[in-house]
Amino acid sequence: EPTTIPIEADTVTPDRFVGRTEAEIAALPVVYGRRKLTLGDLFTVEGEGSDRLILKGELSHVKRVGQGMTGGHITIHGDVGMHLGARMRGGEIVVHGDVGAWAGAMMSGGRIHIRGDAGPMLGAVYTGERLGMRGGVIVVDGSAGARAGERMRRGMIVVQGDVGDFAGARMIAGSLFTFGRLGARPGAGMKRGTLLAMGGLTAGVLPTFRTSWTGESPVFLRTMLRRLQAWGLPVSDDHLVGRYRRYTGDATTIGKGEIFIYDQHQ
Repeated sequence: EPTTIPIEADTVTPDRFVGRTEAEIAALPVVYGRRKLTLGDLFTVEGEGSDRLILKGELSHVKRVGQGMTGGHITIHGDVGMHLGARMRGGEIVVHGDVGAWAGAMMSGGRIHIRGDAGPMLGAVYTGERLGMRGGVIVVDGSAGARAGERMRRGMIVVQGDVGDFAGARMIAGSLFTFGRLGARPGAGMKRGTLLAMGGLTAGVLPTFRTSWTGESPVFLRTMLRRLQAWGLPVSDDHLVGRYRRYTGDATTIGKGEIFIYDQHQ
């Protein structure tokens, strides 16, 4: 039944289900508010242990699904709460709905496909940690909130809608592409890495970035765009051969980061 009380469900991963009976799965622990319960207290569990999980219902307050998973597949029908796939190392999660904050936080492998919107801190770093996303792929069919890819070290984030403010803040490496617009202050404090906005910027780049080049898409960018095209993402031939404006920065760090803006929006 729908609830507004948070449910900590980090046991809902293929790693914990494989080889268990239906009764053993139902006995796995979860935290409901401040109470320690079992999956069977809150969910109807059907089927023996498998590396393929299907979740249905009102899950917007269910947190940490797929946290730390190393393989297998999770399909979620509906919205789901915070920390989806946080620290995951392998496998795939597909969400037919929206997700809360911190989806894919500090993940190092695997793939997350969000059919709806993503909250803030997508693929980002937890407070007090040094590195955010370290590998893997996150694809969002909708939009994403603020601070996506913060302190990102490796991997790829692709958002078909807009991305909020401070995208790629303090980025160390990796790639964040959006087919919409980047919010204010993209790449603030970034050292290396690539940001790409097909839809332009909601505000200008920071003064610590400089325009370094304008022209036809470079070879590495065309290669990455063809990869996205092969995944079924909306990459057109104009995107492959079009003109881009490149900014480099952030000059407050080593300044080797780059922001590409599709030039038809300049």
